[in-house]
Amino acid sequence: MLQCTPFLLFDGNCAEAMAFYHTCLGGELRLTKLGDTPMKGQFPPEKYERIINAYLKSDAVELSATDWMSDVITPKPGNMMSIFVVGGGYDELKAPFDKLAVGADKEATFQDIHEMPFGFYGQLTDKFGVPWIFKGDKPAKA
Repeated sequence: MLQCTPFLLFDGNCAEAMAFYHTCLGGELRLTKLGDTPMKGQFPPEKYERIINAYLKSDAVELSATDWMSDVITPKPGNMMSIFVVGGGYDELKAPFDKLAVGADKEATFQDIHEMPFGFYGQLTDKFGVPWIFKGDKPAKA
């Protein structure tokens, strides 16, 4: 079943911002640094302390966030929040991704849902300028 939550993008201060939200909203906060993941080899060492995934969940609120990793697009107010779509796997994510990708900004879109070390991933900015991030479960080993 697909779920949608706010996804916040920060430029190096994700841990600080999410800790603040945690003190305001309560719940459980999990922070994962880029340098603690198998993906670190895809980025320069100066980004290893950045947060690749932050997740805050309480009874009332669910937020996900990350520090900006791209060198292609500059963070600025208006492009620092996305809709985060979480689903089971490739098949569940593929249809809505493809529909939202019609007319999408080609420079801000990964061409398809693809496998990453943490599961399936896709990202696009739709024809109305709304950013979307898709994440699915890691495929089961055969």
